[in-house]
Amino acid sequence: CSVCKCNFISFFLGTGSSILSALQDLFWLSKSKVEKQLQIISVLQWVLTFLIMGVACTLILMYILCTDCWAIAALYLAWLVFDWNTPKKGGRRSQWVRNWAIWRYFRDYFPIRLVKTHNLLTTRNYIFGYHPHGIMGLGAFCNFSTEATGVGQKFPGIRPYLATLAGNFRMPILRDYLMSGGICPVNRDSIDYILSKNGSGNAIIIVVGGAAESLNCTPGKNSVTLKNRKGFVKLALRHGADLVPVYSFGENEVYKQVIFEEGSWGRWVQKKFQKHIGFAPCIFHGRGLFSSNTWGLLPYSKPITTVVGEPITIPKIDNPSQREVDFYHSIYVDSLIKLFDKYKSKFGLPETEVLEVN
Repeated sequence: CSVCKCNFISFFLGTGSSILSALQDLFWLSKSKVEKQLQIISVLQWVLTFLIMGVACTLILMYILCTDCWAIAALYLAWLVFDWNTPKKGGRRSQWVRNWAIWRYFRDYFPIRLVKTHNLLTTRNYIFGYHPHGIMGLGAFCNFSTEATGVGQKFPGIRPYLATLAGNFRMPILRDYLMSGGICPVNRDSIDYILSKNGSGNAIIIVVGGAAESLNCTPGKNSVTLKNRKGFVKLALRHGADLVPVYSFGENEVYKQVIFEEGSWGRWVQKKFQKHIGFAPCIFHGRGLFSSNTWGLLPYSKPITTVVGEPITIPKIDNPSQREVDFYHSIYVDSLIKLFDKYKSKFGLPETEVLEVN
């Protein structure tokens, strides 16, 4: 019916108060129950997007090409060819999409919070090192690809770009959806463009540990894969972009996964996938859709607090030596550990907790 269609559209695009009012009228539910259901739906749609949207859109496009509506698919493919390099040139962000009401419900499900510790100058460019990866990088997405936690207000004049696998931008529809949130490919061409041809006030968020780190994330464990990850430091030196350590407390708590020991067949398969495809398949679970006591794809509603640390001033060196890269990498590692130690007790960890750097 037309009323249901209007309410569905309002859920994605409308204000939070109008959504609650509409659903309360339809279902006679209490405000708290309606809010909880909206939060679950918001997170579920994102998880499904993360897992299957790229493949699903590709298959649907191929199917449409075989129907009477083939012209629609052909037009989109023609546009895709014309627009192919846009992700490498800063993408096509949309403040409208970044401000969707759905992201506020997504935020409140956990909840997710962004903590600012220092001001960032709009005359500089930045590379944020985000830690840890977790299973899906939920905190990274919510904080930097939406305005749900107020990144635009907390860091006025700074444009955040969350970097993710370049392969995602080869998939129809998904690529446009990602770009609308300010997400870019994590490759040299894209990063070089943003840091050298897009003015100042840019902040590229790189989940430094990547797929390798996701294999070790589990509740109660605070470890990062960083010792041999120095490419982001070299990029910072080449462009004179300041490095900013970022730690997300609680990122590892929202999913449970099976950890395969080094040398096991399971870890061998994961590393092969990581090497040849770019991501590592994890065997994980969260809670069920209707009950937190059952297994499912929904993450557990555990708080995630992302702390943005103090920027490290980086000089511009066109061809940095390995010694220079190692020097600034060691400064970065020390800054990340200090950030973790300073805030760990504030966000539920004991004073004796130590950040493990691998």
